[in-house]
Amino acid sequence: MPAIDPTEYEIAELGPKITDVDDADELHEMLELEEAGEDRAPVKTLIEDRIEKVETEDDGELDPETVDLTAMTVADIANMVRGVDDADVLRDVLEREREGKERKSAITQIENRIDSVEGSEEQAGEDVEYVPPEEKYPELDHPTNDKQWVEGTVGAEYRDMWVYCETQAGELVDVSKEMLGKARDLMDQYNADYDAEERVVAVLVGADASDHVEDVTAYGADLVVYMEDDRLERFRHTPYTEIVTDMSRAGGELASEGHEDVDWKDYHEPRYTIFPATNNGRDLSALVQGALDSGLASDCSGLYIEEAMISNPAKVGTAGDNKEFERVLHMKRPDFSGFEYSTILCIDKPNRDFHPQGASVIPGSFEIPDPDYDREAEVVEYEMDLDDEWFEVDVTEFDRLSGGVDLTGNEVVVAVGRGIGDDPTTGIELALDLVDAFEDADLGLSRGVITSSYAFDSHVEQYVTEARQIGESGQVVEPDVYIAAGISGAIQHKVGCDEADTIIAVNTDPEADIRDFSDYVIEGDLFEVLPRLTEAVEKGELAAAVEASDD
Repeated sequence: MPAIDPTEYEIAELGPKITDVDDADELHEMLELEEAGEDRAPVKTLIEDRIEKVETEDDGELDPETVDLTAMTVADIANMVRGVDDADVLRDVLEREREGKERKSAITQIENRIDSVEGSEEQAGEDVEYVPPEEKYPELDHPTNDKQWVEGTVGAEYRDMWVYCETQAGELVDVSKEMLGKARDLMDQYNADYDAEERVVAVLVGADASDHVEDVTAYGADLVVYMEDDRLERFRHTPYTEIVTDMSRAGGELASEGHEDVDWKDYHEPRYTIFPATNNGRDLSALVQGALDSGLASDCSGLYIEEAMISNPAKVGTAGDNKEFERVLHMKRPDFSGFEYSTILCIDKPNRDFHPQGASVIPGSFEIPDPDYDREAEVVEYEMDLDDEWFEVDVTEFDRLSGGVDLTGNEVVVAVGRGIGDDPTTGIELALDLVDAFEDADLGLSRGVITSSYAFDSHVEQYVTEARQIGESGQVVEPDVYIAAGISGAIQHKVGCDEADTIIAVNTDPEADIRDFSDYVIEGDLFEVLPRLTEAVEKGELAAAVEASDD
């Protein structure tokens, strides 16, 4: 029985986990479990791709001096060059890539490895000289000069995993529960591995923050720190950022006045912080991590803690040396296409600490744990003065949507992507015509439409909202029929629709990724195809229209 049963996971969860499986026999067992269970084509493809990669590696390591780079993905090249310590070989690989596909990301990976091997032109064994940025680049403006915490806290103490728990309309949102459950698992394992007693800290901010203390405790918190004020009823960037940042520094070297000594925290800043990758959470995570002068891995779907061996001289301080960093939060996020995932690390370097190690988590990435209302936690009501200037702009009137747009219950979902770019308004109109032709259907959008700068006429603009987004950062749908028009099929979108019974793709690109997991592919312009599909549905001839192979 393999350690991972694929039938217990959605593809978004399985993707990061499967990249750690290096046993081909175990992968074959996973494939058999999936075939005997839900038999999901995308999941089988994911496992089969991993089997092929593992078995290729088992047949012998790739020879970087002779391998065909044009047949390799960027991720394959990155994995290969990690094991190359000869700078001349790496330069040859670099030159061949430039003469071949000339992929910028591949070139960057090779150049970074060359820098790592050569020590950025330092001799092996020599310490890398540290020159403060303002001295190294005196001609540049250095706005961080006044931030005493940028390079003044090397070797400070960091502890605990902090979870910002978002609430909406008086309810603790599901992703907050997911993150607490994941944090509980991570810190339980962390404490066992490092013989430590570090905590899961839940952070609540809002007009009704105290109402959620019991819930966040039940879902895994050891310590709950909350700030409650009527003025915090709606999310606001400045006060929320100031509050979470102030909480993070309490009891540390940079604590604000009145918070220098607190009995619930005696370290500088959190070791780890995680936020929800929601609209508000994305904003807050970037602002808080920036204020704490650290990094952020956004839109993550996998987290784990383990050691990392690093050779980059900028990180280890000595050219040619390797250093093992402990207690590193590995933050996995999907790349922009295919089944590949990147793992982001937030690593300190000499003269500079990068803490907290921070991530925002895509909703739905982890399971919601069963709450335990018998759990107990320490509870702290945080007090600080809120500057009136933070509230100078007020919302005098607003409407709250009662339910938003729920695409999950429809028999048919018609989704459009960047393919509408030539005439965005007409593209939405044609999709809505097709929606209306079905008895139970609705309109979905890819993230590309949401983030684009398309100009829509007012009569369709109301349909272009994030509430209709499908994918890892949107809704996950399982309709009988999913029609994807002008959508390339990147993994972020794929995980939102791959449970549909039938997927019909409309695309002009004969090599679009969506072809790999669609049941039917219509190669054509959506502006021509959608009206014909609408006509076929109205005549009850959709099946015949789709089955036609040459028209």
